[in-house]
Amino acid sequence: MTFVLNTPDDVEHGGAATGEALHLDLEAALGTADPGAVTALASRVPVDDRDAALTLAAIHDLHLAPITELGEAVRLQHHPALAMLKARLEGDLQARLTAADEALDWSLPPDAVAAVRSIAARDRVPALYRWVADAAGTDELLEYLAVEGGPDGGFDDLVALCQVGLDGAPKLELGTNYWDEMGAGDATRVHTELHRKFAQAVGLRVPPRRTLPAEALERSLLGSMLSTNRALQPELVGALGLIELQAGPRCRQVLAGLDRLGFGPAARDFYEEHAVTDPRHGKDWLDKVIAPLAADPRWAPGIVRGARWRWLVNDRFFAAMRTRFVPGAGSGR
Repeated sequence: MTFVLNTPDDVEHGGAATGEALHLDLEAALGTADPGAVTALASRVPVDDRDAALTLAAIHDLHLAPITELGEAVRLQHHPALAMLKARLEGDLQARLTAADEALDWSLPPDAVAAVRSIAARDRVPALYRWVADAAGTDELLEYLAVEGGPDGGFDDLVALCQVGLDGAPKLELGTNYWDEMGAGDATRVHTELHRKFAQAVGLRVPPRRTLPAEALERSLLGSMLSTNRALQPELVGALGLIELQAGPRCRQVLAGLDRLGFGPAARDFYEEHAVTDPRHGKDWLDKVIAPLAADPRWAPGIVRGARWRWLVNDRFFAAMRTRFVPGAGSGR
């Protein structure tokens, strides 16, 4: 697969106008909530693809991050300069995804439900998760899980945005899915709360975004790009559906690794919840969301494309993590 970020992970300086990377200048401008400073960035070009990813992530924060963390910068959400940067950087990301997508021979069924099911079956449990289950040491497992972020990664917010403008069975199913994410009304069972408890139980240290591998950044950016562009709502349906279809078996591998390393019940809850519920969510997403929406030819191609894009960013991420954590593994998945 030819989906490449060409520059080292540690590049932070060397940008166009100020000698610094674009994302650093953007963070500074947002920190002061200065419209003039933001305007000056409109024509700036990122230093490299990593700088582009961090810049785009900062822009997406204005749409998706907790408002209490944004301060006065939230007023700049739709600033024309940021809209221009967002469109340009997302266009570049889509172009790379499209090139990688076209380089693969998918040979998928013509029916959208069958096609997404086929994509989900492809590398459903990557070799990396067999390493998680059978061989990873404690420090290695926790380092990997900190970068992986669990199957949610803001999934509840993405589902909430995905249902906008829908009706009928798809709307109801996304509502059911969201209610499950909300712990069926039990605040202690909300999935993001379960992940917080997991992190506390195992002493998980969440790395700052700037230190994340480029592949992890792009994996996150796919969801935030799709959810902040109404034209990409079909792709969002496909991408989220693929997450639901693949999360269950991978979570079972994580549980096996946690058990092997002697972690107690407090460490199991988050991944056990997903191992049990996500297979049902995946089936219902196919039957009650994708099937009715894909009956409209305006939806079907985008849904399948979104599932393929999610598979591509996953594939790249797992290959990079396997190289990082598994000695002598090369770039295999």
